Amino acid sequence: MNLKINKYIALSFLTVGALTMSSCNDFLDREPLSSVTPQQYLNNENDLASYALGMYNLNVFSTHGGWGVGTLNNDNGTDNQATANANYNLWVHQYRQVPNNGENWEFSRIRNCNYFFEQVMPKWKAGIIQGSETNIKQYIGEMYFFRAWEYFSKLQSYGDYPIVTRVLKDQQDEMVAASKRSPRNEVARYIIQSLDSAVMYLQADFKKKNRITRNAALLVKSRVALYEATFETYHKGTPRVPGEPGWPGANMDYNKGKTFNIDGEIKYFIAQAKDAAKQVADNVPLTQNNGKMNPGLGQVNGFNPYFDMFNAVDMSTIPEVLLWRAYGTEQSITHGVSVYIRNGGNTGVTKALVDNFLMKNGLPIYAAGSGYDTQYADTSTQTVKVNRDERLQLFLAGKNDVLNSTNDTTFFGNAGILNIQECRDITGYRLRKCFSYDPKQAPGSNLDCTYGSIVFRAVEAYLNYIEASCLENGGNSIDPTADAYWKQIRARAGVNTDYTVTVNATDLTKEDDWGVYSAGKKVSSLMYNIRRERRCELMGESVRMMDLKRWRALDQVKNYIVRGFNLWDHIWAFYTKKPDPGKLPVPGDMLIYNGGNTSNVSPKTDGKYLCPYRIIVANNKVYSGYNWDEANYLDPVPYRQIQLASPNKASTELSTIYQNPYWPVEVGGVAMQ
Repeated sequence: MNLKINKYIALSFLTVGALTMSSCNDFLDREPLSSVTPQQYLNNENDLASYALGMYNLNVFSTHGGWGVGTLNNDNGTDNQATANANYNLWVHQYRQVPNNGENWEFSRIRNCNYFFEQVMPKWKAGIIQGSETNIKQYIGEMYFFRAWEYFSKLQSYGDYPIVTRVLKDQQDEMVAASKRSPRNEVARYIIQSLDSAVMYLQADFKKKNRITRNAALLVKSRVALYEATFETYHKGTPRVPGEPGWPGANMDYNKGKTFNIDGEIKYFIAQAKDAAKQVADNVPLTQNNGKMNPGLGQVNGFNPYFDMFNAVDMSTIPEVLLWRAYGTEQSITHGVSVYIRNGGNTGVTKALVDNFLMKNGLPIYAAGSGYDTQYADTSTQTVKVNRDERLQLFLAGKNDVLNSTNDTTFFGNAGILNIQECRDITGYRLRKCFSYDPKQAPGSNLDCTYGSIVFRAVEAYLNYIEASCLENGGNSIDPTADAYWKQIRARAGVNTDYTVTVNATDLTKEDDWGVYSAGKKVSSLMYNIRRERRCELMGESVRMMDLKRWRALDQVKNYIVRGFNLWDHIWAFYTKKPDPGKLPVPGDMLIYNGGNTSNVSPKTDGKYLCPYRIIVANNKVYSGYNWDEANYLDPVPYRQIQLASPNKASTELSTIYQNPYWPVEVGGVAMQ
């Protein structure tokens, strides 16, 4: 493993000196850091700042960058969004294979954090690190956060995982011993302890919130605690939960004698989630929505604070934004999100998500008295938004929504379902979230957008508390604090704040939403509507798959057909070639639906809604729909990692690492369930 100190212009959250790190990605990254790191480093505030910044530069957070629609891509492959090429690893039965090796299991970032603590903490306690005490604590807090964040990634991928708190010697016996997987509840507790340390050291506001602050750490603590509480609740009774039937950790000698009180663990994590979320929600107000759905003529920014929150150049003044990435042309740190939203970005919102949004009166679209015209409303990307939740009105691009506010003649128009793949509207429904009307943001086709990219925002804390409260009460009620938070979220969305109106009118059999289910069974109407709120508020913000996995909401996904907008009632006629001179136009003559390689839309026989994965038949493994393998709730442990954690570095039978449930100990092996 190599670790060098470099000074360069960092393509990251701040433009300052940074520490670059690389890894051999092998076993526990054996080569000791101390042998290659300057001994005189980490003795002052600037060194600590540079080292911590190096962690940001390892792309630990998903932010906008380069080509495409940035973070809006991260919900592709769920029931919320689709892209041109389906994720076969997730949605094709027995397609994914156990890898020989893989970077996801590696420990380099954890090792970087451990090295920092081994070097810094003794010096700091001895009082020999020079600089501002407040800032020194800040950087220590950041490193606690990064270790927790990395472990949270491992928890989501693998569940049980080795807890390594020190830099290991290059000795096989020590490496093998350190590879023992800790049960997932212990890993989650360790993450929360690390985040508690981070909160203790971090500042309330620092570097314009381009770096981790106390509220950001508290939000993540609530996310981690809620994740584990819900995972253990809904996966209880499966081998994915420690101590439950078939748990593979029970076969390891180092787990002999361990007992697990899962109900007690769930109670602990719920309490932690509520406490952390409340600290954020009680102190950070939501950005307001003024009800304006489009900018006026010549209005390039400032037409609606809620919309503008996602395209602000300086997000530091927005209380709800807890962590964001800054951009600037002078540092050549730009992205192309607005360009791709303007032209289509190889993604699209599903019909299922659009249908999930309530009417402004709080009723689901199918409910009696909702005001939704079931015969007409979805025949246009504009009419589908009429009298709906204002989040749908703001963040879904309708054909008559303003595209260029510097004139009154340019609108989003008809969806680009026939565009080249890079710029195609895959479902016909395009996200307008993160779009900027400022002509200075990427004029033409240049990828020089310089507005920020949100990493964390405080509304998630509100949502986390509400869900934790409902879980605590068996899915049947929420406490007064959760009640108040929910009403604030609905008020901003322009929806009737009396959520009981929604709950009482909900028919779970009419909801095309995977979140209706946990472990193949329908949840309560109250819990479902809390999940609905989360789905609508956080659409396009990278959390959907995490939520679906922790809820165990994928068991029932069999032959699921992804659907987009209503193409075949009326919209089809607009896709017409320019006629030859003297000839009349032929409506819809650009559309080809023969199932062959020239086909560009799904056939009418599949129904009136565009089905993006039923356009071409040949070599299309999801033509008949998405199919979930239960093994995919956790990633397979790479075969080579299991080998390396044995005394002879070859025998999997003697390894301290066990394979995850329903995955074989075999390179190329496929899911067994």
